[in-house]
Amino acid sequence: MPASETPIPVAAQRPAPAAPSAHQVWIGALVPRRWARRAVTRNTIRRQIYAVGADMEPGLTPAAHVVRLRAGFDRAQFVSATSAQLKRAVRSELQQLFRQAPASAEVQRATS
Repeated sequence: MPASETPIPVAAQRPAPAAPSAHQVWIGALVPRRWARRAVTRNTIRRQIYAVGADMEPGLTPAAHVVRLRAGFDRAQFVSATSAQLKRAVRSELQQLFRQAPASAEVQRATS
């Protein structure tokens, strides 16, 4: 490399992450190993969180919504780590959870 050219650090080459907008819905997922031992199960649960969050996004308040797994799923009942039965159970619980989240119209009325 010629002396006149100085290397650019890799971090400077990457675009900066977008700043959160006041009009965006952000979904975060925390799935600890304590409650889902197998990585494939944790990933399946995370995918369900993001999928249901995307489906419910139009009715959610523009904010960061974080979903954290607080209890395990019984391995005796859900033998396969990615069974359709496990996915249905996770999706059902998530839909109930997201229905309890305040809707954007409710928050706008409360703050007006």
